[in-house]
Amino acid sequence: MQDDLFGDAADPPKPTTQPVKPATRSRSVQPAPPDADELSLASQLPPLVHLGCSSWSYPGWTGTVWAERYSETQLAKQGLSAYGQHPLLGAVSIDRGFYRPLAASEFERLAQQVPESFRFTVKGPSFVTDALVRGERGQGESLNPGFLDGELARREFVEPAIEGLGAKLGALVFQLSPLPPQLRRRMPELLQRLDTMLAALPPLPQGVVAIEVRDPQWLCPEFAAVLKTRGARYCLGLHPKLPPIDEQLPLLRALWPGPLVCRWNLHRKHGAFGYEDAVAEYGEFERMQDPDLETRQTLARVIRATAEAGQPCYVTISNKAEGSAPWSVRELARAVVSESVAGG
Repeated sequence: MQDDLFGDAADPPKPTTQPVKPATRSRSVQPAPPDADELSLASQLPPLVHLGCSSWSYPGWTGTVWAERYSETQLAKQGLSAYGQHPLLGAVSIDRGFYRPLAASEFERLAQQVPESFRFTVKGPSFVTDALVRGERGQGESLNPGFLDGELARREFVEPAIEGLGAKLGALVFQLSPLPPQLRRRMPELLQRLDTMLAALPPLPQGVVAIEVRDPQWLCPEFAAVLKTRGARYCLGLHPKLPPIDEQLPLLRALWPGPLVCRWNLHRKHGAFGYEDAVAEYGEFERMQDPDLETRQTLARVIRATAEAGQPCYVTISNKAEGSAPWSVRELARAVVSESVAGG
């Protein structure tokens, strides 16, 4: 066979009696085949509505998003392309940017794996969004001099995301971590600092800048005024640290019209510090476990109204919201479509 490779063999190779081995199955991540219900819902969703999950590296989504079980490591590296083929998953939140900012080349690599209609929500780095410098266990050690630094945010976060994601950029979210008590008493100063940061950011050719908070003290008319002046959006944060969704809607009305940015993070039953409790209870996130019908229906109405006004919606959901983010997306899509039917 080696001679034959170079064209020097005089005789053809003898047939073998050995059984032919089947081709090795590819271990690349394959998407689960969509069912008819998912395809029908996707066809009825307004094209401006982009629904998705917070990250994608969860083995428990086998049969829902993945064709078979893959390791968390493989999904983190190779799963986004399969995730993007799911008919209802038209967005994703890149949460790891909070811990380490991504380079433009990393954003570009991610963007190349998804369809043109796909949109990314990206969390800004903690060295801009956290008022405290924290130790290894997350405890605050000192005030952060880079908190709401516009130049730092522009250079390390906004410009790389614009360059790498291009037309697939949905929302750049500055999630402001819980403030220490001494800063919660200085809201006018913080609002001025936020205004200065937003003024320093470059305009986005695609997508929006949004501010998500963890302290209800931010939810005031002065906060809305800063966002409106700077063309930024309030990220509707569905988290027990904040009031329920109905009580946050006045802030959205003050900024109307405009795109909707929402991150549904944690079921209210777990409380303000219940993240680990949710992880322990929901296991591998393979199924819906705590349906939150009230939140879902209200959010569906907001999505539908926003899309009907010609504005895009960037909504991402965590596994900790109801037990399984893909199932939450599916049921939210169903509620949005039902709103459409009810509204005629």
